[in-house]
Amino acid sequence: MHTLDLLDQAIATAKDLGYQIRREWLNGQGGGVCEMAGKRWIFLDLSLSSMEQLEQVLDALKSDPALEQTPLTPQLGQVLGRRRAA
Repeated sequence: MHTLDLLDQAIATAKDLGYQIRREWLNGQGGGVCEMAGKRWIFLDLSLSSMEQLEQVLDALKSDPALEQTPLTPQLGQVLGRRRAA
């Protein structure tokens, strides 16, 4: 599976978990998860490669306890190291 397909799946899963996604040109200076005004955000740095952006989203998903109850595609489940996938 291509990185962009996995990135799309990871973003969709993050949205299902209640994250807002914001894509910004951060010039390699940041990105990742934060909470503002009671909402959880994932900032994706557009200056990074799609693989690096995927890692930003995967890091957020891995730290979310609700992920265990969330159905995943087999490909995303494999990348996240989860055997049970939807």
